[in-house]
Amino acid sequence: MKIIAMSIFVDNQEKAKRFYTEKLGFELVHDIDIGGGFRWLTVKENNSDNPVEIVLEPNDNPIAKTYQNDLFNSGIPVTMFGVSNLEQSYQSLSNLNVKFKTKPKEVEEIKLAVIEDTCGNLIQLIEQ
Repeated sequence: MKIIAMSIFVDNQEKAKRFYTEKLGFELVHDIDIGGGFRWLTVKENNSDNPVEIVLEPNDNPIAKTYQNDLFNSGIPVTMFGVSNLEQSYQSLSNLNVKFKTKPKEVEEIKLAVIEDTCGNLIQLIEQ
């Protein structure tokens, strides 16, 4: 068994597509209209052999919306992305007007920061 995809609920798929591709540099894999105003929208790591896709899924379901809002309001990141140099990522993303909920800091020898994805989620960045 292997992981092929993970979902992140978003409040606006077009906004999510722009943020994840233009700001975070992910590669668009699928953008397929599935009717009802929804799309099968996935991204993956750019220039990577990692096949895992992130499904940018609409939060139209009340359960999904509650889950997303409760995580955000509690300050809990929905997922974590690794970066090789957190300070460099902080500078690059700040230059792209990405909002940092938590600026880079070191906690027990781990460097981390938290960003907002403009679509209702917090994402933790970890220097690996």
